[in-house]
Amino acid sequence: MKPMAKVLLIDDEVTMVQMVTELLRREGHEVYPFSNFNEAMETLEAQRPELVITDLYLDKTRTHGLEILEKARSLNPPSTVIMITAYATIETAVDAMKKGAFDYLEKPFKVDDLRLCVRRALSYNDAISENVYLRKQLKKKYQFNQLIGNSTAMQQVFKMIERVADTDSTILILGESGTGKELVARALHFNSRRQFAPFIPINCSALPENLLESELFGHCKGAFTGAINDKKGLFQEADGGTIFLDEIGSMPPVLQSRLLRVLQEKEVRRVGDNVPVSVNVRVLAATNEPLEQRVKEGTFREDLYYRLNVIPINLSALRERREDIPLLVMHFLREKVDPRTGKMFQITRKALDVLGAFTWPGNVRELENAIERACALCENAVIKVADLPPAVAKTAPTDGPEEVVESPAAADGAGAMLTIGAQGGAAAASTLGQPLGALKDFLREQELTYVNRALAQTGGDKEKAAELLGVSVATLYRKLAEDEA
Repeated sequence: MKPMAKVLLIDDEVTMVQMVTELLRREGHEVYPFSNFNEAMETLEAQRPELVITDLYLDKTRTHGLEILEKARSLNPPSTVIMITAYATIETAVDAMKKGAFDYLEKPFKVDDLRLCVRRALSYNDAISENVYLRKQLKKKYQFNQLIGNSTAMQQVFKMIERVADTDSTILILGESGTGKELVARALHFNSRRQFAPFIPINCSALPENLLESELFGHCKGAFTGAINDKKGLFQEADGGTIFLDEIGSMPPVLQSRLLRVLQEKEVRRVGDNVPVSVNVRVLAATNEPLEQRVKEGTFREDLYYRLNVIPINLSALRERREDIPLLVMHFLREKVDPRTGKMFQITRKALDVLGAFTWPGNVRELENAIERACALCENAVIKVADLPPAVAKTAPTDGPEEVVESPAAADGAGAMLTIGAQGGAAAASTLGQPLGALKDFLREQELTYVNRALAQTGGDKEKAAELLGVSVATLYRKLAEDEA
């Protein structure tokens, strides 16, 4: 039976240590019992347990128990701590809780009380670990280096994002459909000081004028037929964070004037309400239309255009940065596992060259869909020209072998890199001459790669992945958290 969690137990009463140790081991935990303060501190540092249960008054002093509490909470990730003592007072309880104790049990306590307290503490620990992991994964997903591209055009985009992410300036993101405008908007938000506040996207072309007005600004009960309750608009929902107005060029003229007021006055008025509400929202907008032309035609307000176009970010079409296509393909394949074979997907050099030569009118989104289709249709987890969409495959030359390009997993794990050729091909370049890092870093990288493969094979189910890897769920979370440490 696999241990549910590592538990460090410290109490100067040997009988108490024996009793609690037996109870916890029956529950399936791996217990490290101690009645000696120094030994317990050494093991705490070495084992980094999920849970610490410690007496507050070791050797009739308060200092030792609080030292253990402070040390346990300083670990990365911190251990959850339950304090126990026979000399409980309100002051000591408050002091321990202020220093980060999860709970406080007074001796003598019932066995069921301890059992329940331990379960609650471990559930809390798992919830906190998952929350931290998800936040870090979210931020990692939208870090600048997760936006794929080595081309000059993309490097300029990265530099601009880095310079303006943590400002409150309004930004207009320009680019054809499928170039990644929302991904840039999310990168701006999640790398700013607003990252823990809401990010709310809305497509201005997806709703008719009356519904879009209600969605953006909210409405009062009775403002129109069907308004049976008061409703906050998206600007209020995004208060403190960021609102992303996609396809801003399709916004009706009436709403353009209302949006201009929000940008100027930092306040909104709900439909049917005369009382303005202050909002603290950063506005990011995007369009695939030439707004200057819309201004000349009189369909887009010139003053709004200049308010939105404080800092423009231009995204090039994929056909204008073909050197990025192999990197994008390898990125899309990187963590995909064929459910039929359990293998990581690979692609032939010929298929990669064909992808690099295509014009991609739908840009990165179309390329990603083509890779998704190829993964579903290919045999033995190897993508060939015949697996590509017909419009792409028909551009391929009829002759030539289809040798496999080094897999993304191998490239990541072994430190190989892709050298991008002028024709859009990719070749694995040896890195034997590059300086080596520490062995522990290499082993850690291999371990994390293996963990991610387990998660991929289980569809992201962490309990199944932990079982597959032969570790506890808490250990799995810790391994994932270490990736961000």
